[in-house]
Amino acid sequence: MYFEDFDNAGAQERNGDDVFSKPVRAGKRTYFFDVKATKGNDYYLTVTESKRRVDKDGRFVYDKHKIFLYKEDFEKFTEGLEEVIKFIKEKCPVVERVYEGEEKANNFSDVDFDQL
Repeated sequence: MYFEDFDNAGAQERNGDDVFSKPVRAGKRTYFFDVKATKGNDYYLTVTESKRRVDKDGRFVYDKHKIFLYKEDFEKFTEGLEEVIKFIKEKCPVVERVYEGEEKANNFSDVDFDQL
């Protein structure tokens, strides 16, 4: 696994041909799951967190953090991630969070008054 930090102006991405990409918007952040191919046509995954913020001069800039995940690490990475997520779900109370543009899951408009 390889970690990379980007400066605010953005940096050149590590070489690799794009094969598949899945962006996931989550509040003020966007996560990009990108499958890339090496010159030998071997696949690897990059996970990028991108967060928009306002710079000193009022311009929007994006802070980016990237993880490179190689096939040989998938199983151990997945096991560790699942264990940590399970721990958080069991130990931390659920906080209902609604992101911009998303509807709240338990919405009063979903009530069926005929059943009352």
